[in-house]
Amino acid sequence: MKLCTDRCKNIVQGLGLALVLPLAVFYYETVFCISTVGVYFQVGMWCKLLFSLAYGGFAYMLISVFANRQWIRIAMTLLLALLAFVFLVEYFVYRQFKVFYDVSTVVMGAGDAVGGFFRDIFRLIFSWDGVFKILLFVLPVLLTGIFVKKPKPFCEKIWIRITVVAATVVLCFGGGLLLIAKNSVLNVTYEAEYNFQTAVEKFGLITAVGLDVNNLSRNEDGGDFELPESVPTVPADETVGETESSLTPQLVYGYHRMDLDLSENTGTYGKINAYVNSLQPTRKNAYTGLFKGKNLIFITAEAFTAEVIDPVLTPTLYRLANRGIQFTDYYQPNNAGTTGGEYQNIFGMLSTAGGASFKNTADNYNYMTMGSQLDRLGYYGKAYHNNSYTYYSRHKTHVNLGYSDGFMGYGNGMEEYVKKVWPQSDLEMMQGTLPTYIDKQPFNIYYMTVSGHSEYTRSGNTMTKRNWDAVADLDYSDQVKGYLAANLELEKAMAYLVAELEAKGIADDTVICISTDHFPYGLDTDGKFGKKEYMSELFGYDVLDYFGRDHSRLILWSGCLEDETPIVVDSPTSSLDILPTLSNLFGTEYDSRLFPGRDVFSDEEALVFNMNYEWKTDLGTYYAQTGKFVPTDENTVIPEGYVEQMRTTVRNKLRYCIMVLDYDYFRYLFAPEQ
Repeated sequence: MKLCTDRCKNIVQGLGLALVLPLAVFYYETVFCISTVGVYFQVGMWCKLLFSLAYGGFAYMLISVFANRQWIRIAMTLLLALLAFVFLVEYFVYRQFKVFYDVSTVVMGAGDAVGGFFRDIFRLIFSWDGVFKILLFVLPVLLTGIFVKKPKPFCEKIWIRITVVAATVVLCFGGGLLLIAKNSVLNVTYEAEYNFQTAVEKFGLITAVGLDVNNLSRNEDGGDFELPESVPTVPADETVGETESSLTPQLVYGYHRMDLDLSENTGTYGKINAYVNSLQPTRKNAYTGLFKGKNLIFITAEAFTAEVIDPVLTPTLYRLANRGIQFTDYYQPNNAGTTGGEYQNIFGMLSTAGGASFKNTADNYNYMTMGSQLDRLGYYGKAYHNNSYTYYSRHKTHVNLGYSDGFMGYGNGMEEYVKKVWPQSDLEMMQGTLPTYIDKQPFNIYYMTVSGHSEYTRSGNTMTKRNWDAVADLDYSDQVKGYLAANLELEKAMAYLVAELEAKGIADDTVICISTDHFPYGLDTDGKFGKKEYMSELFGYDVLDYFGRDHSRLILWSGCLEDETPIVVDSPTSSLDILPTLSNLFGTEYDSRLFPGRDVFSDEEALVFNMNYEWKTDLGTYYAQTGKFVPTDENTVIPEGYVEQMRTTVRNKLRYCIMVLDYDYFRYLFAPEQ
């Protein structure tokens, strides 16, 4: 009897030991999800539970092969410590940047992010909340170390133990896959519309990492597009024509189309060629060449947003936004912080490789950037940044953007103009650099600013402290006032720039384009939708989704527009539309089929989309989280099959963004034969 009792006791204790790792994994996933995105998707919760049991069971199966019980204890403790570290790193990265770092970003960009913003992350770690989260994630490690002294497997026969655990792992993992297969929203995220951010939320961090690795390997062969059965026929360019209702000749515009060799139909490039061939090029229009021959100053403004623009507080930015081309429904999709937004502005592609996207262009043939396009027309070009010139490897990437005179940042010349404070002054950068190129017309200049960077306190931000008096009496919290004060340095830089252009008599011959890199994520440490207190205060509405978070304002101004009837673009537009729109306005030679965005003055349907496969058109908005399409209003007529057609379009455009970057497609199309 005693022998039987002891055996049962050993089995129970062994089974308890076998559950330590599975339950610890589920615990980590639960704490991580609640601490970051805050929502706990009901079906996704069961997926996380089943997958956690599978992963923990698999780990236990490997560890329990050790004959020495002490080795089992050490292996379990080390594994839990490793998991705690991984979850904590992702947690603090998310708290700082409001995005999860995928595998590519961790491998290629995490060092820059953590190193460059160590002070901010250090502050997060040693806050009360940070210390509490560390304790929560370390708790399983401590409990295992204290209570699991001499772990004994529930069965001494290893083949029985492995068989039982393996069967349990297969059942749990299969159950998770079955739940996904039965749920249309989960299924599409797991397969056709996979993205790391949504996968973390719905399936857990460990599953998302596995899917990301699998997705990277799947992209090695280029993947597949979803193409129509027939390729559209593009008629020859025409100059004039007649309408049936009038004998008066009407201008008919030609197409933005180049003489591309798309004949290769095998392999990866054959797939991309087939996709490009399936697209209809857009026509030129009344705005084609409006800025032909003019100077261009293109600015990516750190953490800028529409609410900075104010007739009293920022009169120059207000002037540029309202007396140029007005974009009233503009978005900057956020996927990889500053470097991701900068990539989208310059290349007109979503940053599909996360924080590694821009780095991966260092050796690419960047033929279609504005730097390259205007360089081919004989423009003087240079790129500038007032922070470290090596940060995000800009010393390698920004010398390859097509600007004839390369790139200057702090450390290779900018230190002559800008004081070493944090963040550095946009005004000082403008004052130092403008005189060096203003007489080299036509010029093509790019700026990446930094004055608007977080954190927005007088003790932690020199620009906030410098401009505090101008915002001190505003009816905002100190956090929002600090943000506005930091952005006043950009206002000063623009006021100086416009004044100098006018004094030189070239304001009418110069175009200023300003787009943000990302939403002001430094306003709120909490990344959860519905809990962005300061951002909601600034925006004037509760931030509940990506479109509400990522809205902004594109500024596109030239002195020649000021006395003309305002040009208003009220259809949905995004940073992906900047490059084709500028190409059209400057009258450069380009093929519209090569851009996932559109010239906003073309006849192509407006479309804004992000890495989460959510999208917005004139007819409505599709929310991938719920799989729901919401029409613009109750009177909007939605054509049959429209939603599925647009979902396919977005999937194809994202696939194209991946392949252009990964396979250096423009080198294939345009590089001279060696």
